[in-house]
Amino acid sequence: YRCRSSRYIESGQSAVPSSVLFAAGLLGNVLALLLLGQHRRRARSPGGRPPRVSAFYVLVSGLAVTDLLGKCLLSPIVLAAYAYNRSLSELGPGGRGEDEPGVLCQLFAFLMAFFGLAPTLLLLAMALECWLSLGHPYFYRRHLTRRLGAALAPAAAGLCALFCALPLLGFGAPMQYCPGTWCFIRMAGGGPLQLGFPVLYASLMGLLVLAIVACNVSSMRHLYGMARRQPRRGPAPAAAPPRMEELDHLVLLGLMTVLFTVCSLPLIIRAYMGAFAADFNENADLSALRFLSVNSIVDPWVFIIFRTSVFRGFVLRVCRR
Repeated sequence: YRCRSSRYIESGQSAVPSSVLFAAGLLGNVLALLLLGQHRRRARSPGGRPPRVSAFYVLVSGLAVTDLLGKCLLSPIVLAAYAYNRSLSELGPGGRGEDEPGVLCQLFAFLMAFFGLAPTLLLLAMALECWLSLGHPYFYRRHLTRRLGAALAPAAAGLCALFCALPLLGFGAPMQYCPGTWCFIRMAGGGPLQLGFPVLYASLMGLLVLAIVACNVSSMRHLYGMARRQPRRGPAPAAAPPRMEELDHLVLLGLMTVLFTVCSLPLIIRAYMGAFAADFNENADLSALRFLSVNSIVDPWVFIIFRTSVFRGFVLRVCRR
């Protein structure tokens, strides 16, 4: 790793990609949170009491907050490194040893791992919520409440924080990558203690993606059975709108699963290649990191903004013209 101990940013690098990713993520997540707040205000009862929100609403709000927090904590550090032409290890205080990265670099590696894993758990919770609402409606109505959705988000965040803090305790090694503006867990070279965590992290990400796909496939099977049992003649039954709403959720979850898989696979592949093939391609590692960052940009647009009546009306007018 040629930039492991560098003090300055590698020449020929531009801050434009990082700035574009930060601006797009900030705009999308802020707009998504505003739309969620507007939806909650419109859903108030005539007496002024707060509306009864679903577990899906709580989870999607937690997803938007998590993505926004990740962008606001990570991107300014990268832009500050470009502005001062200093690497992350040089910007922050140094580590305890000569080969240990600075404190800021270690913190950046922890945040990168955390905000890559926490949205995945929230996405899995949303896929499970959709699957239970379709396949096990009685269990869903009895046990899945707003309080449970509100408790799942902090629990997922706590588990992710404990898991991602393992490299700070010796299981895994935070390291600075080229061009010197980002840090992550060392994915190539070193002993079993250094390579065990990236393999475990990539395996966990892969299992979560497979679980999300399995939940969505099962939901599609339930929807197909519901469609076959629905009468073909006469007016639509009263249960049709809720089924269409569930179908809307399913299509969005399916689309999000495909996009998330495309964004997550590069990092998973790079972790395995680094651990088992000793591949020290830092440009490929940087590309995998940027693919993972795109996921937090796509989340609010797919789950919230594309579902609003304003956006749908705009698309409808464009299509008519």
